[in-house]
Amino acid sequence: MQSFTRRQVFSLLGQSVLLAPFAGWGIAACGSGANSASPSSGNPVNPGPTLTDDQLLDNIESTAFQYIWNEADPDTGLIKDRALAAGGDTGTLASIASTGFGLTGLCIGDARGYVPTAQIQSRVLNTLSFLLNQMPNQNGFFYHFIDMTTGARAGTSEVSSVDTAILLCGVLTCRQYFSTNAQIVSLATQIYERVNWPWMLNGAPILCQGWLPESGFLTSYWGSYDEEMMMYLLAIGSPSYPVPPSCWSAFTRPTVSYQGISYIAGAPTLMIHQYSHAWFDFRNQQDAYTNYFQNSVLATEAHKLFCLSLAQQFPDYTASLWGISPSDSANGYVAWGGPPATGPIDGTITPSAAGGSLAFTPADCLTVLHIIQQKYPAAWQHYGFVDAFNPLTGWYDSDVLGIDLGITMLMAENQRTGLVWSTFMKNPEALAAMSLAGFQPTP
Repeated sequence: MQSFTRRQVFSLLGQSVLLAPFAGWGIAACGSGANSASPSSGNPVNPGPTLTDDQLLDNIESTAFQYIWNEADPDTGLIKDRALAAGGDTGTLASIASTGFGLTGLCIGDARGYVPTAQIQSRVLNTLSFLLNQMPNQNGFFYHFIDMTTGARAGTSEVSSVDTAILLCGVLTCRQYFSTNAQIVSLATQIYERVNWPWMLNGAPILCQGWLPESGFLTSYWGSYDEEMMMYLLAIGSPSYPVPPSCWSAFTRPTVSYQGISYIAGAPTLMIHQYSHAWFDFRNQQDAYTNYFQNSVLATEAHKLFCLSLAQQFPDYTASLWGISPSDSANGYVAWGGPPATGPIDGTITPSAAGGSLAFTPADCLTVLHIIQQKYPAAWQHYGFVDAFNPLTGWYDSDVLGIDLGITMLMAENQRTGLVWSTFMKNPEALAAMSLAGFQPTP
């Protein structure tokens, strides 16, 4: 059976390819899957129609924290890739990306007082200890999907370079947030410094997307602007196994122009403009090519205009309700987005599209999240917003996804306090990497 990374899935964009969740890995999704025609059974929790911005964001963060806390193995710390939105999930499929977002979410949860600090530090220690001492790895890189209780590779999942990077961002956030805990600092440092980044180059000037024990390195590489900025910076800044700073200029930066807005984008999905920005603070920073924070602002503005251009076909897309990003659909997981129009767009709304862009266009994104909360109560369940829903057909996803809850939670906190940015950027390796990549303050 062929194995696909998330980026390989996205490389199929433009072909209207609809993919069932995890079909490429030969493993079943946790929970009841994404094909429910109605909300999950149980009592959806509607947070109410009169919330302030801060109240809404705190509801989003606190429910995401409940996912991080409840849908993890307390001994390994590994967090499920997805779970039932109503709670009560019994699956054991975890992902390293979900775990990376979750480790960062534990820091947010501590700052917000969701759980006593001692309990959170214990969970962080369990997670880091398992990652360092028991979790299968290849040259420090981890399998994309794993069993939550054992850490064993799930199906034919690949050793993933970008998902390892997401995990490392969470690991390094914990190292700085809990900097007075010597054990956390030591474990986190060892996990990061064990990663052999030059090995993942496989002789190329750009990083490979992954490796399989059956066939070796994948044929796909991170050669165009995408969510991989964090990965290249982590690799350049590594104190043990760095890659040359020239790798930063080795990937291409295609320009997209839409309705008078021009910006860099290697794929038409909004998430590529969100992920690296959850940790690395690109505000007021510019390299030889652009200010990437402002680039993401422009990409978000263009995506809103793109959704509005579809309003005649899908009248639910309005100035106050928009957002399509890779997510579940009524027919399975879809890597859709735009501009240009990509995938079988059908009027589905992905809350994490606006949620993950909160720091870029806060007023527009908050409007969307308020409208969903006020007018579509079935879209809010035990863990917050369901992964996706379609107001035109009445379909609501039965699941939530860890990475989509994660990016929304982190960007909500960054918009409110900048906590993730200020914590992560205390890592000297991050600062050194940006300097080596040629970043300078924007005038």
